Amino acid sequence: MTTVSMQMPDGAPEEVVTHALVRDVDLGAFGCPGTLALITLDNGQDHNRPNTFGVQSLQSLDAAITEALSRKPKAIAITGKPFIFAAGADLSALAFLSNREQALAIGKLGHDVLRRLGESDIPTFAFINGLALGGGLEVGLHCTYRTLATTAFTALPEVFLGLVPGWGGATLLPQLIGPERATQVIILNALNNNTMMKSKDALVLGVVDAVFDPADFLERSISFAAQILNGTKKIERADYSNDPGWESALATGKAAALKKYGGAEIAAPARALALIGQSRTATRTSGFDAEDVALADLVMSDALRSSLYAFNLIMKKRKKVEGAPKPALARKVTKVGVVGAGLMASQLALIMVRNLKCPIVMTDLDQARVDKGVAWVHAELAKLVEKKRMSAESARRLSALVSGSVDQSVFATADFVIEAIFEELSLKQVLFKNLEKIVSPECIIATNTSSLSVEAMTQGLEHPERVIGFHFFNPVAIMPLLEIARTSTTDDATTATAVAIGKELKKTMVITKDSPGFVVNRLLIRFMGEITDAMDEGTPPEIADNAMRSVGLPMSPFELLGLVGPGVALHVAEILNKNLGPRYRISPTMQRLVAENVRTFYTKGDDGKYVANPAALALVEKGTNPSTSEQVRMRALNALAEEARMMLDEGVVSTPAEIDICMLLGAGWPMILGGILPYLDREGISQAVCGKPFHEKGVASLPL
Repeated sequence: MTTVSMQMPDGAPEEVVTHALVRDVDLGAFGCPGTLALITLDNGQDHNRPNTFGVQSLQSLDAAITEALSRKPKAIAITGKPFIFAAGADLSALAFLSNREQALAIGKLGHDVLRRLGESDIPTFAFINGLALGGGLEVGLHCTYRTLATTAFTALPEVFLGLVPGWGGATLLPQLIGPERATQVIILNALNNNTMMKSKDALVLGVVDAVFDPADFLERSISFAAQILNGTKKIERADYSNDPGWESALATGKAAALKKYGGAEIAAPARALALIGQSRTATRTSGFDAEDVALADLVMSDALRSSLYAFNLIMKKRKKVEGAPKPALARKVTKVGVVGAGLMASQLALIMVRNLKCPIVMTDLDQARVDKGVAWVHAELAKLVEKKRMSAESARRLSALVSGSVDQSVFATADFVIEAIFEELSLKQVLFKNLEKIVSPECIIATNTSSLSVEAMTQGLEHPERVIGFHFFNPVAIMPLLEIARTSTTDDATTATAVAIGKELKKTMVITKDSPGFVVNRLLIRFMGEITDAMDEGTPPEIADNAMRSVGLPMSPFELLGLVGPGVALHVAEILNKNLGPRYRISPTMQRLVAENVRTFYTKGDDGKYVANPAALALVEKGTNPSTSEQVRMRALNALAEEARMMLDEGVVSTPAEIDICMLLGAGWPMILGGILPYLDREGISQAVCGKPFHEKGVASLPL
């Protein structure tokens, strides 16, 4: 048994211990004499609480390995409770670590326990029967052989969280599958919103040795182990130390990290790539020691504390919507109407039919538009079949639920109608008055507006209490945030129904006050406005646009402008200028871009790289008061702090955490910054602009 032990720091939440239980399996029935010592990981909770490894859990596994060895088996195997293998380290205590020695001890404890599986005198097997993330997958990597259930997902998500695979993964995986594949798993997958491997992917990459269906997974895994032990099956391992792909793999990983964080070099991917590179010649001891150092450095960093705050905030907000009425007040929705059949409306119809599985009827001004929208939904369902993400029968059934009409009377039997027409208040007011004459008294009317006043849309209605803002982000299927805007008259039943629909759509929701731009667009347009204003005043466009690179945003302001479109950005800015005042200035450059139909500041050159668009540069306002890059950066960040404080004072949302979640999920604000407000706090901007931080004690002290 390992001699390493440690106590968790004061204030850390009590660990939900994952116990490691040992039993003997007779291999005789599988054609191999002797026994297999099978260790089962089980935290005693249901499958909604996965197995994790804290100090006590590692100590339990250590004791189980000792007990297993004492039984003199032919081999040791480790598996999980139903549906779950292990979701890795228990991260809940990391924010409470007060010194680097504690962080080093956690890394060393994990290594000292898990390496016993890889350095045993007898073969060891990981029967990965369900989800295996981070340290869970690393348990398997320490074993001699690995099997995986066909329904299981696995990943090393540490870089996504601001860490490295620190219990052996960064050393063992490259040695097992080579540098290119290891970089794919450790860097590329993690940075791509923590993409997880399906069983077939893990098998092709060589992460596991065999996959079996869940129905008889354990029996077939034991049979696999018996075949290995009696010599009828052999698994060949390659030596990648002389693989020619090391340098190119590391270069690919570095390029992906720079792209993800807008050109800023971030510690976690850089340290992970260094460990991958060292693994080429590392021994287990030297590689694991390097992992301990990297892990300790990152655990004590602001980036990791911020990332944990952001991660746990996202997890919390998925489960609980601040200010939501009692769920029992929600009305049943058996039919949905979508006003409009353009791209946004069609996306709404698609996500509704996929998740609500009820009739969806679309309307538009003419039959051609209606037909185009319905056809788009049907085509997207067919694509899901082609990608094997949906059965052909399911696609046929869902397609049959989507219909269209030019007659809005089809909404008479709808329970929920959402509009996605042009962003013009007068048009929406007329629409809502017409809808009120058609729909039932309890039908909810929702708007997908991004910036207009929802309450203004209700003027003249007999039942304004059933109108609500339901703002999705584009692309609807991918962006996880849903802003629910409640007016002064929206009732609890309407709000509860909207929240219930949002949960069915698997969205993370924030209930906001009906205020121009709600949260995300109000902050984004203010932020982007400061950048364009600096340019209009004479700052070279490249300096203005790159001023925020060091922050690590996934896109520069002008890259985002190209994605959103100058027309949309200008239209929203005009609405906010009208409703919130002159701090939302109207850029003459933006007006010219829209007038000349120039959609982007960047074009792709002959070499495939993006370069400044001459057509856009020709339209830039010729100001005479340029700013430095640092002046532009501070100007934009000061504006964000000012606007966020006003939003909280106005009650647009009730807590700073809700602003953080909106910018994390609606604007792609990097998790390593912990959300927008913790970053402004750390930089001293909150204090300078607002007189106090948004999070008084800092994110490291916030409950996770």
